This record gives sequence, structure tokens and C-alpha cells, in this order.
Amino acid sequence: MTGIMEKSRATKPIFVGSVQVGGGAPVVVQSMCDTDTRDTLGTMRQINALEEVGCEMARVAVPDISAARCIRTLKAGTGIPLIADIHFDYRLALEALKGGIDCLRINPGNIRALGGGEHKVEELARALEVELVDKYGGPMAEAMVESALRHVELLERYNFDMIKISLKASDVWRTVEAYRLIAAKVDYPLHLGVTEAGAHVTGAIKTTAAFTILLTEGIGDTLRVSLAASPLEEVKVGYEILKSLELRH
Repeated sequence: MTGIMEKSRATKPIFVGSVQVGGGAPVVVQSMCDTDTRDTLGTMRQINALEEVGCEMARVAVPDISAARCIRTLKAGTGIPLIADIHFDYRLALEALKGGIDCLRINPGNIRALGGGEHKVEELARALEVELVDKYGGPMAEAMVESALRHVELLERYNFDMIKISLKASDVWRTVEAYRLIAAKVDYPLHLGVTEAGAHVTGAIKTTAAFTILLTEGIGDTLRVSLAASPLEEVKVGYEILKSLELRH
């Protein structure tokens, strides 16, 4: 390796299906299906097409129980690990797990509170987010990191540490600063992304700017290029970024 590339940050290895993330493994490229998950045939076709262009993990939306119940069928008809994108109801995560999902993508602040005690995740998360926004004067990188660490601590409390962390923001420098800060505090693998990066050219440029800074500093174990374009294009751009930095071939 030549140039200014730094040694990769040492991270805890986790496995998403058979794919290793972190622990010295190559940076993993993933994407997200833009199909309706309940359209199992169409979704399987897209997942298989993603695999053909090199996608190593595919995320599918799970907006309701019907979509969650399709996971078993999708797993049977595809070859790469699947990630369930859960936003509003923890019961959807449990149903996806029953279907054999390889990984859950959960935004703790969006999980609906059902029941009492420690299960009232939404109430807790909302209180935390309001407190942090007040503390830092807005959704700054420091607030993002402190929020993430609190949620990680909650998982660790129940002896769960098969975690990868994403701290995406919609602008380059806030994204970079958030990942730099979290990388200095934990050894969990980090998933790189820029929120709603934009149309093909704009999104690719914004993402490349953020990813290049972080990857040259040895930060990042898996990534998704988020474009208003085909998921196949996301994978292609992701590999081009890694190839340009001599991280994948």
C-alpha cells in the first residue's frame, strides 16, 4: 500500500451469515433493495442481481408483519446474507429472526414502545435525544456519538456484543467527525454511510468525499453508497471507491 493510507483500525470481528465484518477482514460492500419485500419473487431477483455485481450483504425493508413473514422465503431463494431494516416495531425484528434473518438494522429512536419497564425503548430514546440535542445545541457529531454509546451500553447490559455501529449524517464533515469520535471510543466494527446522499452524480461525489477521508484513516469495516439510483449502481460505486484506494480488487 502506498500513499497516505493508515493501518486499518483494529475492530472486533462479527459475522453476518458467513461474511466477516471487522477483525481485519476486507471492507464489505452492501446495498439495500428498492423492491417491496412482500413481492418475494421481485425481491429475490434483485438480491440475486446484486450478488452478481459483487454485493456481499443485502438489506430489505420490513415495514409490517407481512414483510417480516417473507424473510423465510427470501432466505431460501438467495445466497448472500440478508439484513432486515426495522424501524417502528420490535415485534417485526422478532418475526424476522424467526425467518432466519442474518442481521437486524435497528434505529433505537424509532422503535415503538409496547409494554412497560425497560421495554419502553421509544420513550427512553426520545428523552435521550432531546437531552443530547439540548446539551450540544443540535444534532452534532458529539450528540450522535453519545446517543450511540448509550444504546450500545444497553445491549451490553444484556451480554450482547455482536454489534456494528452506523452514525450516518447528511453532510460530509458531520459524518466524518462522528465516525472519528466513535472509532476512538469503541472497537466495534463501523458501517459507513451518508444519509440521503442524493442523485447518482451528487450522491457518488458526496459519499466518495466522506468515505475517502475515513478509509484513509483506517476507519470503516462495511459500507453502503446511498443513491437515488439502482441498488446495483450503489454496489458498483462502492467497489470503485475501494478499488481507487487499493482496498479491494
